[in-house]
Amino acid sequence: MKKIAYIEIDTHVEIAQAFMNIMEGSQHFAVDYYFSKKIKDQVIINDQTVYLSDSSMISEQLKAKEYDLVLIGTVHRFFNTFLAITEKCRTAVISHNLNFTKASKWDLMKSVFKEDLIYRLKLWWKEGLFYAPEVYRKSGSLLVLDQGMSSERHLFLPLFFTQNFEKAENKSLTIVIPGGVSQKRRDYVHIVKTIGNMRDAGHYTFVFLGKAKDHELKHLKHLSAQLPRNIQIIYFSERVPAKDFESWMQKADVLWCPIQQETEFFSMKEVYGITKMTGNLGDAIAYGKLAIFPPSYPSELAWIVPEKNIPHQFREISELQVDFHTTYCKEEVQKRAEAVLSHLSGIENPG
Repeated sequence: MKKIAYIEIDTHVEIAQAFMNIMEGSQHFAVDYYFSKKIKDQVIINDQTVYLSDSSMISEQLKAKEYDLVLIGTVHRFFNTFLAITEKCRTAVISHNLNFTKASKWDLMKSVFKEDLIYRLKLWWKEGLFYAPEVYRKSGSLLVLDQGMSSERHLFLPLFFTQNFEKAENKSLTIVIPGGVSQKRRDYVHIVKTIGNMRDAGHYTFVFLGKAKDHELKHLKHLSAQLPRNIQIIYFSERVPAKDFESWMQKADVLWCPIQQETEFFSMKEVYGITKMTGNLGDAIAYGKLAIFPPSYPSELAWIVPEKNIPHQFREISELQVDFHTTYCKEEVQKRAEAVLSHLSGIENPG
């Protein structure tokens, strides 16, 4: 049985949880998880081995054991720490922003002075920001979680599988909009305007399944007061508890995902579906839901439907049946993930 160390001491708790879920019960890999307190407090731990860690201790923790592969969930901070790990261990890094992984030191230097100056100067002086290109270069492999973003340089690691649950019968058509309610990465102006102009006689419940604040929260409060009785919106002004998120995702008839075509990471342009994955892909697979995406979103997946005729499209899509379990059952996804990990654990680190 091969041994893997999975490190997440920065951001992506949902990816860490997805990896824990798919590797649970594996007969071929034993995984030790090294999480910061912030991550550890948010994941569901069953029989997995989880160690509390941070950038000051992770290198020493890895020295104490021998691993066939070290998998780093996020490299957006602690670049000096991760560079040391890539130089000593066989590593693979999950890449969330592909343009960032290709950035030069000059690109990074220019980005420091564009926004978040104090934070970015800290990354520069204390966390080795300019080592970022070396971390990505010296890592044995760069991984992506969206097959549409895979290439010779970026290997696809399948993680998401469809859960088994009984969907409740809804009294009104329930459209769930998953993700933080921020105009920065999703077009909530379009969503609010579209709902506000609806004159359909059917009964609809729109669930904004993410924390809303500032201008977006004000718009939702105003919208709620203006809607006719047959249309209801539900929104949250605080972080959505995991149980509430799961409950609403299971109830959803359709997912509505107003992904912005372009966004930024570290002041560098990223394009959803091309250089950056949206978490809504994992949401749709996990809960077996068809999802409406903007027409500009590049995808050949059968369960992603380009938006074209709202609100009639909601009812049409809610009546469609797609067999998620055949393609995304846990056993099959786990086999594919294990095949990738077996390949990675046999690669000599080129650094």
